[in-house]
Amino acid sequence: MKKILALLVLVIAAFCVYWFVFRNKGGDSGPKQQPLALKKHSAQFNQSVAATMGAYFEMQNALVDADTTKTKEACRKFIGLIDSVKLDELKKDTASIFETAQANLTDVKMNAESLLKQTDITEMRQDFRMVSEMLYPSFFNAINYEGPKMYWQNCPMAFGEGKEANWISSSEEILNPYLGKNHPVHKGDMLHCGEIKDTIKTK
Repeated sequence: MKKILALLVLVIAAFCVYWFVFRNKGGDSGPKQQPLALKKHSAQFNQSVAATMGAYFEMQNALVDADTTKTKEACRKFIGLIDSVKLDELKKDTASIFETAQANLTDVKMNAESLLKQTDITEMRQDFRMVSEMLYPSFFNAINYEGPKMYWQNCPMAFGEGKEANWISSSEEILNPYLGKNHPVHKGDMLHCGEIKDTIKTK
């Protein structure tokens, strides 16, 4: 009886050791879960966005100088570059991202084309304001922007007391495209009127 009991104890002990070892090996046998990574755009996509924004900044600088001819030249360049943005690449993410970005750029282009029809610089600035609003936050958030830092800036009195407007700048320095250097009322006194409201950067 004692021999049978001892044999039973050994069998149970051997089973426990086998189960413990097997369980540990089994837990390590599967592939380890990798952390989720943000989807990256191609260099061509990022370059197309950068080129388009380069023309936007030319338009902004021309408005700072109150130069309507250069503003329209930059605007034409901007419109042409909008069509070169590699939006099709966004289809690899989700249809909603592609559709959102496409709708935003359609609105941007429509307001830029309106600017070209204006003869009054105040009306040009109003269209530039709408171009800016269509770009940020919706477009840049939708595409998961990956370029150099840009700054969302605000003037609280761009079109008169209490009539604010925003714009995107490549620099932290405030150079106001709505009041500028040669404003009919303020002259150049309000060139630096405004503040940074947000930073547009890679997430």
